[in-house]
Amino acid sequence: MRIRITHDTAYQYERPVRSLIQFLRLTPRDHDGQHLLRWRIEPSADGRLRPQEDGLGNIVHVFSSEGPVEAITIRVLGEVETHETHGLVRDTIERVPEVYYLRETPLTLPDGEIKTFAEDTMGDVDADPLAALHRLLDGVKREVTYDVAPTVSTTTAAEAFALRRGVCQDLTHVFVAAARHAGIPARYVSGYFRRSDGVDDQEAGHAWAEAKVPSLGWVGFDAANGISISEAHVRLAIGLDYLGAAPIRGSRYGGGSETLAVKLTIDEARPQSQSQSQA
Repeated sequence: MRIRITHDTAYQYERPVRSLIQFLRLTPRDHDGQHLLRWRIEPSADGRLRPQEDGLGNIVHVFSSEGPVEAITIRVLGEVETHETHGLVRDTIERVPEVYYLRETPLTLPDGEIKTFAEDTMGDVDADPLAALHRLLDGVKREVTYDVAPTVSTTTAAEAFALRRGVCQDLTHVFVAAARHAGIPARYVSGYFRRSDGVDDQEAGHAWAEAKVPSLGWVGFDAANGISISEAHVRLAIGLDYLGAAPIRGSRYGGGSETLAVKLTIDEARPQSQSQSQA
């Protein structure tokens, strides 16, 4: 599948910002099942855009501007070719040992309710870790309603599980918290998802989890949709939680309050030869 992405993140400030710096985890890496055909990041404000890598191997662009900046839009334009791997994630950049992904964070700390849920749902993890993770996937999908109405970025796994509803970020945190409690390394993944219902315009990017399965490696689980990852998923960045893999994080000096608007279009692009033959 060829997935074409246009992603605009627009900030409007109450007063001109004197200076700002943003860390953009908005560039995918090639791996088995995913290959970049073209990709471009275009900030609307004057400034400096520098590529680098973080400690987990994510591509990070650092954008800095000395202002004054009244508004800024970060535009991403790209096309990615994906292939079906049946949930397996291979040939990725791995900078840390897998035990690192057993670390709890404030956003993924399991409370008593999540611990009980994990134990009751996953069953005997040692007998078949992959089957246990699929039971967890089904359990999160069953217990927590996927709701596109946004929660705040600081909503924890325990809070989302107590509410029994949340955005994809929240369901992913619940899955990660439960998997780690069961002793399975798990990590948060940010990216894009090409919907199968023909709807191209979306309100935000997507998130899912990857868990390390002995003898198989990393496997992707999309708790919001209740499926393993597929060729419809485009992988951007990984982290212990949302904060470590957020597409955009930064700080600014001045500006007062801000408003944020996101416009995202994800569609399927036809190969050029096919387009020309039908012209």
